[in-house]
Amino acid sequence: MEKKKILFISQEVSPFLPKSEVCLSARGIAQGIQESGKEIRVFMPRFGVINERRHQLHEVIRLSGMNLIIDDTDHPLIIKVASISQARMQVYFIDNDEYFKRKSTILDEKEVEHADNDERSMFFCRGVLETVKKLGWQPDVIHCSGWMTALMPMYLKEIYKDDPHFANTKVVYNLYNDSFNNNWDKRFPEKLKFDGFSDEIVKEFENANYNSITENVTKYVDGLIVSSEELTTEVRKAFDDADCDKLDFVAEEHQVKEISEFLDKVIGTEVLS
Repeated sequence: MEKKKILFISQEVSPFLPKSEVCLSARGIAQGIQESGKEIRVFMPRFGVINERRHQLHEVIRLSGMNLIIDDTDHPLIIKVASISQARMQVYFIDNDEYFKRKSTILDEKEVEHADNDERSMFFCRGVLETVKKLGWQPDVIHCSGWMTALMPMYLKEIYKDDPHFANTKVVYNLYNDSFNNNWDKRFPEKLKFDGFSDEIVKEFENANYNSITENVTKYVDGLIVSSEELTTEVRKAFDDADCDKLDFVAEEHQVKEISEFLDKVIGTEVLS
């Protein structure tokens, strides 16, 4: 039987960034799913605080060179890769000087969220999809961790819905007790419209805060996973109200098995007990 292909995308992956719930979870689940027999690819943003020399990042020339247009401006897409030798995993990095060169991740040196986090999220999600196409690798499921990946389900189900490369690809989003405080740019709906989203969808993002984005993302997913023991009332309600396959929080020692079986369910593979 052909191995199922799982594309893991996360705003953080250990050991490239300081430890956090998203960072450790994304690494642990991806590694565990690979060891369980599935084929994986892992993508994250190449934030400027990542030490390229220490982690031996190098550019993948054959995948770089595309330009993505965000808000009517061309942005070169650079792809880098590094290995986590002890896990026998490769991690691909989405890079661009304007969005990711700065020596920070989500917050600046004053602990204020970057004003262009909306565009960085758009660039990251589109960059992953275009790179996977260039790789010629068709994922059965895209598994998303961290709010920087929240737009992926919408891109997959709307902008790429007629792309044969993703014709059978499902998408799963992980819910964490992790959020941002400041609303995204007021022009975010305009940027979505420029990208080709319908007026009906664009209207849903007139007030683009963490809760509204989370609520909207649940409309486009095939599966939701609770990845934090506790969620805010608003995020818990979004999970409870969602009309899709759902997996509530699972203790760490059982996560890989439960999530692997859940991904099989989302794909449509029968799970034998």
